[in-house]
Amino acid sequence: MIAAFNGDPAAKNYGEIISCYPIIKELTIYRMAHELWNLEVPLIPRMLTEIAHSETGIDIHPGATIGEYFTIDHGTGVVIGEISVIGKNVKLYQGVTLGAKSFSLDNDGNPIKGIPRHPILKDNVIVYSNASILGRITIGEGAVVGGNIWVTHDVPAGATITQKTLLDGHK
Repeated sequence: MIAAFNGDPAAKNYGEIISCYPIIKELTIYRMAHELWNLEVPLIPRMLTEIAHSETGIDIHPGATIGEYFTIDHGTGVVIGEISVIGKNVKLYQGVTLGAKSFSLDNDGNPIKGIPRHPILKDNVIVYSNASILGRITIGEGAVVGGNIWVTHDVPAGATITQKTLLDGHK
C-alpha cells in the first residue's frame, strides 16, 4: 500500500489506495496464495489468483516470488509468470509481461514443468508500459526498462533500456 501511495502523485490518501487501486486486491490475494503455494496446497492458490485476475486484470502466478515495497501502476494487462523473481522496491506499469521465451520439451513433446523460464528483476527496477521481459534473464539492480520493448537478454545494473538503446546497440 505504501509503495502504491508513494509512487503515484495522483493518490490523495491511503483510503483511496485501499479502495480504488487494483494492485492492493491483487497483491493481497497473491501474498496469501503464494504462502499456500509454498505449502503445496493443491488448486486453491491458482483459484485465488485467477479470481483476482478476473477482477483486476493483473495476472500473478502464485509461484512467483515478489519482494517488499512492490507496486504496479495502472495494472491492467500485467502478467507475472510462475518462476519469476522480483526484488524489493520494484515498480511495473500496465501491460508488462514477465514471461517465458520458450519451453523445453520432454521426449513426448510436452513442456517440462518447474524449470526456470521467467525473468529475475533485482531490487529498485522500474519497467514501463507494455514491456515484455522474456526468458530466464536478469534485469540488474536499479535498471530501467522502457515501454513497448521486448527484452530477451540480461540488462546490467543501473542501465536504462529503451527502443533507441536497443536499436543503437545493433548498428
